Amino acid sequence: MTDQKSPAEENSQKLPERLPILPLHETALYPKMVLPLVVMQGDSVRLVDEAMQKNRIVGLLVARATEGDDDTKDTEAETEKNDALDPRTDLFQIGSSAMIMKMAKQDNQTQMVVQGISRFRVLEFVQEKPYLVARVAYIEEQEAKGKEIEALMTNLVNMFTRVVEFSPGLPSEVGAMSKSIQEPGVLANMVASTINVPAVEKQAVLEIDDIKKRLHHVTRMVSRQLEILELGNKIQTQVKGDMEKTQREYYLRQQLKAIREELGETDDSNVELEEYRAKIAEIDLPEEARKEAERELERLGRMHPSSAEYSVATTYLDWMTSLPWHDTTEDNLDIKAARSILDADHYGLEKAKKRIVEHLAVRKLKPETKGPILCFYGPPGTGKTSLGRSVARAMGRKFWRFSVGGVRDEAEIRGHRRTYVGAMPGRIIQALRRCASNNPILMLDEIDKIGSDFRGDPSSALLEVLDPEQNFSFSDHYMDVPFDLSRVMFITTANVLDTIPPPLRDRMEILEMVGYTEEEKVKIANRYLIPRQREAHGLKARQIKISTGAVKRIISGYTREAGLRNLERELAAICRGAAAKIAQGDADTVKVAVDDVAEYLGPLKLTSETKARTATPGVAMGLAWTPTGGELLFIEATAMKGQKGLTLTGQLGDVMKESAAAAMSFIRSHARELKIDEDYFSQHDIHIHVPAGAIPKDGPSAGVTMLTALVSLLTNRRIKKDLAMTGEITLRGQVLPVGGIKEKMLGAHRAGIKTIILPAANEKDLVDVPEKVRKAIAFHPVSKMRDVLKIALGAG
Repeated sequence: MTDQKSPAEENSQKLPERLPILPLHETALYPKMVLPLVVMQGDSVRLVDEAMQKNRIVGLLVARATEGDDDTKDTEAETEKNDALDPRTDLFQIGSSAMIMKMAKQDNQTQMVVQGISRFRVLEFVQEKPYLVARVAYIEEQEAKGKEIEALMTNLVNMFTRVVEFSPGLPSEVGAMSKSIQEPGVLANMVASTINVPAVEKQAVLEIDDIKKRLHHVTRMVSRQLEILELGNKIQTQVKGDMEKTQREYYLRQQLKAIREELGETDDSNVELEEYRAKIAEIDLPEEARKEAERELERLGRMHPSSAEYSVATTYLDWMTSLPWHDTTEDNLDIKAARSILDADHYGLEKAKKRIVEHLAVRKLKPETKGPILCFYGPPGTGKTSLGRSVARAMGRKFWRFSVGGVRDEAEIRGHRRTYVGAMPGRIIQALRRCASNNPILMLDEIDKIGSDFRGDPSSALLEVLDPEQNFSFSDHYMDVPFDLSRVMFITTANVLDTIPPPLRDRMEILEMVGYTEEEKVKIANRYLIPRQREAHGLKARQIKISTGAVKRIISGYTREAGLRNLERELAAICRGAAAKIAQGDADTVKVAVDDVAEYLGPLKLTSETKARTATPGVAMGLAWTPTGGELLFIEATAMKGQKGLTLTGQLGDVMKESAAAAMSFIRSHARELKIDEDYFSQHDIHIHVPAGAIPKDGPSAGVTMLTALVSLLTNRRIKKDLAMTGEITLRGQVLPVGGIKEKMLGAHRAGIKTIILPAANEKDLVDVPEKVRKAIAFHPVSKMRDVLKIALGAG
């Protein structure tokens, strides 16, 4: 800025009260600032021509933005949207008067340069045609001085200088010029007209009279503009650095490629692609799997080896090419040889062995038979898992076992989708890859203990796996192509069936494996358990001898279980004791007889209580089914003076309580027939207790036992020794059938019971009971409670 006055400043003292109004779009003009304009509309051109003939002064008002306006146009200024303007609503009412400094016409348009003179406020519009004319009042600039004004000006100049540095479109001289401006209002106007902000924000600066407020407002505008420019510069620098790094890597790779070509070497990635292509062609994938593998191989060829997706694609192709799509092991169809292997590995278990032999026979006659879905069901320790291994050995197939107990994630069965980091196929596909065969025996252990939560329901995923009508096209989420599981023989194991969902249980053939008798346990111990423990403890056959009597003592006095696990543990304890003696030099050979068992295992853990507990009236023995086999269940009844009625204890369930109430009602309704005083019940309280109170008990099969115990108490007659019973009762004295007969009979036999009363409808279930047990126990099938009391109490 110079001391010489411009023409606009010279005319500022004689400004007219009426000004021709020229609307501005997307820009604003401030006093003392210069602005180039282009005028194309006829009325606006006429306005300019008449102004040039008079005093060259015009009024400039900013038009309000309307819908559809584009604030990002790249023209110097535009004034050609004036036809539809309403001057009272579409124009801001504060603007700047301006002097036309230069004007030139070219190709139906007028180009000119104007300089702002003074701000004005529109009082009224006095003319609208052919162009706008307004009566105006001029606004005088206020003076502002002080330290705060100087600080604001210094801060604004510094920020504006940085904006100029980050803006390639602004010459550096603009920043230097801002430093030479001494007037605060002129500085604010100059900065506001230079920075790139919308016209409405520039108009806001024009309307602020207070200089300090104007400086504050412009400072905020410049600060925001500076933040945007700094962020843009940071992004540009980062992008430039990334591009330079990529270009450098590309250049180095091209050099490396040229060097390898000179040395006669080939690219590792190309070699890998060719290996995958050869594998895909060699293994003859199914059509859908081949298309998916080729598609993934094509994607792999477009990736760089350093990308994250490259390893994901190679892992998928590794799985695809390593699965046994057509690899099958040949079945051993020698029925006699298979039977001998099963008999050599396991004693008993005739039902399961018979089913396996039948399957082999069918395979021999019809090789394309689908694999069966078997479920070995029984108490723990009965040989379910080991039988699965034996079946695989007998059939000549690969074997793989995995436990699904506690599995709660569906992806464990079906796999994870490849969108997840670290995704893998499910356990079914993993087992097939490890077995390298498409017809192995897969054992799903503890299927009754499978769970479910928010991650899905694995038992629902198994519905397809364990269905021969569906599993020929099993689709793992990771592989995403069908795989034929119809050749796989699935074997599952379970201790209970109640927890297996009915749709899943319906897909499996249940093979029940009940507990062993004492004779079977003795033979299993001598044939399998003792030799195995002897070898495990480094003993030779001549160094330890365990008599049959000692084994029986261990079975009856230390274990009493349906399976064999505890028996094997006790035998292991004896072998450890013998090994200690031999290692210390105390003996060369250890012989364990009946009387020597306590030396190794301590005093007897289990003793027979049947005779002692049933020696008094009011105590009866029932039979209970548990997941670990059959057990004895003692029912105790007693009476005392009072009028409280019937009391039940022993953590009984609702069904068992109802059985006790039914028994009591039957006795009261038949009191005279049973020779019981009818007034007895109004003068006495009856208490029924089932010992082992910490264990929950429920079910209807104790009804017969409860009724017999009550009659024994009320008639003061003892129940016959070594007698147990089971059955449900009705109010009419009928005895109804119950479940778990085989397990209950074996449990009674282990406990030394000689006589058993059972429902007549369950007599047919005795066919499943081992013959030795049937010979050792006297069975009394009954259909009425009178028959039960006659046998148990000798009642007439």
